[in-house]
Amino acid sequence: MKSYNTKEWFTFIFRFVKSDTSLQLVPVMCVIGVYSVIVGYVEIIYFGIDENHYLTNIPIMHGILGFVISLLLVFRTNTAYDRWWEARKLWGSLVNNSRNFAIKLSAILKDENDRKFFRKFIPAYASILHKHLNNSETAQMLFDDVELELDLHKHKPNQVKQMMYHKISTLYDSKKITGDHLIILNAELVAFTDICGACERIKNTPIPYSYSAFIKKFIFIYIMTLPFGYSLSLGYYTAPVVVFVFYVLASLELIAEEIEDPFGDDENDLPIKKISENIKKHVEELI
Repeated sequence: MKSYNTKEWFTFIFRFVKSDTSLQLVPVMCVIGVYSVIVGYVEIIYFGIDENHYLTNIPIMHGILGFVISLLLVFRTNTAYDRWWEARKLWGSLVNNSRNFAIKLSAILKDENDRKFFRKFIPAYASILHKHLNNSETAQMLFDDVELELDLHKHKPNQVKQMMYHKISTLYDSKKITGDHLIILNAELVAFTDICGACERIKNTPIPYSYSAFIKKFIFIYIMTLPFGYSLSLGYYTAPVVVFVFYVLASLELIAEEIEDPFGDDENDLPIKKISENIKKHVEELI
């Protein structure tokens, strides 16, 4: 996720980054600009259509459809942002859950080997979950001094959670923790799986295909018909106008597509790697 100062808004106008939609849309914008010039030439020069022609009424249709498409895009971007923000709240919950788990264990456990186990495995869960949601292969070695023998064909976060549960069970059997301690620690262990499941729900449930396809088709038809009406009143100035309208509509759709899956490595995705590193730092301080 890219960090920036929200108060320096004027510099955003002249700053271009990798995730800027204008860089992604430049080829299509050029094609649409040429298309608009051709339509204007055919209407005005080739066919000699004047301002009294019935085609001058087409902008009325675009005015009505423009309101409709704006409502669709608002709903689209709001839905995508809700997914992004929910994912951020889930990872905030994972941070707090890891801290609470570490604080309780630091007060309960007396043996250094037991404390060392959780000092490694609590942040390991966050790192494994990050790689799991990012569809990347889980490394055998997460940190310099901890090795996890995971079956890469099975659910990786569950395997880490299982190891911690087995360790808690072993501590109970060896009388290092009491039944009351077991109940206290169980809440944090359950929360790990709840957070993982909620993140997987966001990851594996995209916006319905029909809805996403309809918006793209709507934008395409809307932009392709714009020059037919406006070229009679704007002439060749229709080209920059149509290109700008396309840039606005297509950018909103691209932004929504990017943030609806917040677990990747794009500049607008969540800083999950940084959050995982902070969890490791905090747990090591507590235990």
